[in-house]
Amino acid sequence: MTTSIPQLPYALILGACVFLYFVVYPVLIYFRDVNGLRRYPNMHPLSGISWIPFMVLSHFGERSTYLSKLHQEHPVIRTGPNALSYGDLRAIKDIYGHNTPCTKDGQYVVGAGSHFHLADVVDKHDHARKRKTLSSAYALKNLEGWEHKVADKTHKLLCHLDKCCSAPLKDGESVNPEDVNVDFRKWSNFFTLDAIADIGLSEKLGFLDRGHDRITGRRTDGTTYECDFRPALYQTARKQSLIIWNYQWYPIIDKLSNFIPFYGRMGKLSKDWEGIPVELAHRRLQRYRAGEKLDDFFQALMEDKTGHPNNLEWGEIVAEISIMMNAGSATTAIAITNIIYQLIKNPEIMRKVVEEIDAAVENDDDEEESGVLAYDKVKHLPYLRACLDESLRLFPPTPHGLPRETPPDGANILGQYIPGGVTVSMSALVAHRQESVFPQAEKFIPERFLGEEGKALQPYFLSFSAGARGCIGRNISYLEQTVVVASLLRRYGFALSSPDWQLQRMETLNWILGDMPIKVWRREQKSPST
Repeated sequence: MTTSIPQLPYALILGACVFLYFVVYPVLIYFRDVNGLRRYPNMHPLSGISWIPFMVLSHFGERSTYLSKLHQEHPVIRTGPNALSYGDLRAIKDIYGHNTPCTKDGQYVVGAGSHFHLADVVDKHDHARKRKTLSSAYALKNLEGWEHKVADKTHKLLCHLDKCCSAPLKDGESVNPEDVNVDFRKWSNFFTLDAIADIGLSEKLGFLDRGHDRITGRRTDGTTYECDFRPALYQTARKQSLIIWNYQWYPIIDKLSNFIPFYGRMGKLSKDWEGIPVELAHRRLQRYRAGEKLDDFFQALMEDKTGHPNNLEWGEIVAEISIMMNAGSATTAIAITNIIYQLIKNPEIMRKVVEEIDAAVENDDDEEESGVLAYDKVKHLPYLRACLDESLRLFPPTPHGLPRETPPDGANILGQYIPGGVTVSMSALVAHRQESVFPQAEKFIPERFLGEEGKALQPYFLSFSAGARGCIGRNISYLEQTVVVASLLRRYGFALSSPDWQLQRMETLNWILGDMPIKVWRREQKSPST
């Protein structure tokens, strides 16, 4: 007779393995400390062992705000097992400068699609190739040639606001709730989406005409579907910002999380988003193959200045259209919403910038007809530009610390050696809250950006990142902001529902802004001499 040897249940063995891998092993790695990161204070007691504290913080939508408070005491903070956040502005050059040895880290790899686009490509040589291909499209000369497209969308926005105007608000008068009839956040986003689609693809999305963002997407099998553009884009970004931080496990976590209803809804919208740039690129490619020579970004993407084809793969074309429709619309819409919000909140600053605009465009017959101000009339107005920059400083559209990875042989940051393979970053919001460079950093003070003192702040201004990987769309964003904000301030007065009303913000990689209901009325335009 034989007796069987009792065996441990498989579940117990599996549990032990999971405990060893996810608990014991990280603790051993933490105490082994091969990269010497234990010398830096932790964001959370467990930050040196696990990414979980950072993921939990992400769910509150205010990572950078929290880090900004910690950085008031600590110039360097450990945010994850292999990641450092910097608050000392001298680190900008080391991490993001033109000569930095650091490259984009694993976040850009695991978050990419089948092909890299200009914003997420890691390899420096591939980035140089892409930048050379696209630089002509984003050149300031081209952008000013596309001003008519921005003017057209600005006019459409003004036409809608004209329909919503109510009686001017008198001094000391409370706002009638019935007059608060425009969600400025939504309509500023319609403007940027319509504008970038026209500039980039000669595509008339018509969001401003229809008052909604319903759009067609295309599946890989060629079938199409209908979805709403903004929820698809923003919930994709939100889901990624919640779970991407452990790069090794992100692909698995991303899939498993879809079984949880909260993440599953965002996952469904992510699928909706994937097909939107595919459909837009498909439609534009058909026009290109039909021989249409259109003055847009897509034409520059397909051919160089001499007309020779760039021979890009389809996946790369879709990737570039995707980032254009994403970053090219979201950040500028955030910026336009923020500046109007800040000016309403600061009526004396509003008065000064309106006076500057009025003085610059008085007796402008073209403006009187369309309501749209010519870029050439307002692009050099110092106080208007200072207001734009101060709003971008106070709430940079991308507050997230753009992560970089130190090279294999390490790098010196703030005079300290950081071993290879360590993620380093500095949040634009953290940088812009440093009192040593931006006194009264929590206040909206456009004057800080005027004159030589304002020029001296530019090395610490991270709203468009810095160095060779700085935002290639910086000029187009300023063009859109300048034209639409100046035209709005020239034509209208604005009010919030109450003086203490606050705009809600949730941090993903960019901000997701809440609705911004406003009252709007036509101004009585006066020249400065009257």
